[in-house]
Amino acid sequence: MKGRFSSVVPYLVLLLGILAISTASILIRFAQREVPSLVIAAYRLGIATLLLLPVGWRQKEFAPLSARERLWVLASGLFLACHFAAWITSLEYTTVASSVVLVTTTPLWVALFSPLLLREKNRQEVWLGLVLAMIGGIWIGLHQSCRIEGLRLICGWVNPDQKSTIWLGNLLALSGAFFASGYMIAGRRVRPKLSLLPYITVVYGVAAIVLLGFAVITRQSLWPYSPHALMYLMALAVIPQIVGHSAFNWALRFLPASFVTLGLLGEPVGTIILASLFLMEMPTWSEVLGGGVILLGIYLASRANPPS
Repeated sequence: MKGRFSSVVPYLVLLLGILAISTASILIRFAQREVPSLVIAAYRLGIATLLLLPVGWRQKEFAPLSARERLWVLASGLFLACHFAAWITSLEYTTVASSVVLVTTTPLWVALFSPLLLREKNRQEVWLGLVLAMIGGIWIGLHQSCRIEGLRLICGWVNPDQKSTIWLGNLLALSGAFFASGYMIAGRRVRPKLSLLPYITVVYGVAAIVLLGFAVITRQSLWPYSPHALMYLMALAVIPQIVGHSAFNWALRFLPASFVTLGLLGEPVGTIILASLFLMEMPTWSEVLGGGVILLGIYLASRANPPS
């Protein structure tokens, strides 16, 4: 009984992570009333690092690591910072639908690169679950900007004022997917050799410094902000970052990177549920359908990925 419970724990932690990161969109929406998106990302990672530092910094755990393994830790933080910077900035140049569709490709890149960089082969069930979950994610991303007229799918992809820069936004969103896959793969490489708190403290710290640099270079205001804005920034650091991302990083020690990344596709489902509860935005039938396909894909992939 104990063995069966321990084998289920990584999935329960991953579910907790999905629920936690699902709060990010709602909290960001509130914070964006005052705070620029790039500054939100810098605060999110910076506050998380400061909260973790007293309990998370353990230099002795990094001593046995090779130079290459330490570079993987730093790379994970750099990838995380670049993911947030690229994805959030993409929303200034392209539509939400385009951005979501392109960022949703993250699990595909992890599945493709894992056999090469991690020597983790993906079983047939994983590919089937991956394809289904991505279809569900793309469907949710498209439903707000597209409509069906007869046999034609008509999408309002581009605001006329953005035609000259839409390619840049799409490129940034796709880059965000690449960086997110790098963050997951780098984490899978070193998590078996580091406990959770030291690992995330360094990774979040590196990401915070990089994002702070991006904000300074782009001359965005770092201060002052109202108590309400700071409250949302604090909530972002604690719930989706410390609880959510840390749950994903913990699961990387026991589950293949391709499957853990699939859990990211559960975020739209959790966001839809939370939006209906706190923003009174009831899901459409398209969102319900897309969410169901995502959950089916994750379920199929989980059957092929027992914890290691």
